[in-house]
Amino acid sequence: MAYVIAEPCIDVKDKACVDECPVDCIYEGPRMLYIHPDECVDCDACVPVCPVTAIFPEDDLPSEWKQFTAVNAEWFETTGLGSPGGAAQAGPQSKDHAVVEGWEAV
Repeated sequence: MAYVIAEPCIDVKDKACVDECPVDCIYEGPRMLYIHPDECVDCDACVPVCPVTAIFPEDDLPSEWKQFTAVNAEWFETTGLGSPGGAAQAGPQSKDHAVVEGWEAV
């Protein structure tokens, strides 16, 4: 089970989670951050530092944000990143997942 970043991160991208992640598995899109499901080691370090409570264990994701499990995983396919083995070397990406791109700002 990996951790998932959900809707509260959209247009916030605080990045405190990035600094806490010991395996560098949190990647940056234009509107939100994404956790690579295969690189995440389920350490929980990112959860308490998120100021908007956007990070959840996959099994604890609130029902209204269940789609973000797929959003996080699919983003790595749609960007062509695959499994680069570290966000720092990949750098910020120029495209979000289609669901995030179309998400209406609140």
